[in-house]
Amino acid sequence: MKKLLTGLLMILTTAAFGQAERKKNPMDFLPKGFVVYERINGDLNKDGMEDCVLIIKGTNKNQIVTDEYRGELDRNRRGIIVLFNKNGHYELAVKNYDCFSSENEDGGVYFAPELSVAIEKGNLYVSYGHGRYGYWQYTFRFQNSDFELIGYDQSDNRGPVIQRETSINFLSKKKQEKVNTNEDAESGDEVFKETWKNILVDKRIKLSLVKDFDELDMSVY
Repeated sequence: MKKLLTGLLMILTTAAFGQAERKKNPMDFLPKGFVVYERINGDLNKDGMEDCVLIIKGTNKNQIVTDEYRGELDRNRRGIIVLFNKNGHYELAVKNYDCFSSENEDGGVYFAPELSVAIEKGNLYVSYGHGRYGYWQYTFRFQNSDFELIGYDQSDNRGPVIQRETSINFLSKKKQEKVNTNEDAESGDEVFKETWKNILVDKRIKLSLVKDFDELDMSVY
């Protein structure tokens, strides 16, 4: 009974003062029914401490399918948990348990893009590599109690030749496009026509509210 009352007091105190729950081990934030797919460490709030990002994956057996050509595939979706390091204890910053598709999605006639997550200079980067076809990347920064999308970069390639590059800055509300005008270009011989335009940003996209990265449409900007 004493332990129960102590636990309730801690919960009420945390709620009253708006303090986030802290845990010693990042794995203690892992929800039931998930496993860690990847762990990334780095400073996300520029306090000199190594924060932690967990890419997690569901374990629902109903999401394991048999493909005619590829055999057994785990189609469980993936998610993200971002933890701030507070002097050796971790505090939840953002969670989104199923915003990423499975690594075993069917890419049709192409292979499915490969997800990668990185931390650099206080920013969180969510990138998709598509081999010889290029890549696209989302840049998030912690502000307004969430990780907000502040940048987007995309490169459309034909093998080693860049056909088009797009860069959106959601802070300055500007979009840059560079289109290769040299149809006979080899790698490094591209000739780009560059254009800029102002974009309308009603509200910034928050990482915690992204339902599916595959459905984010940057062409609206």
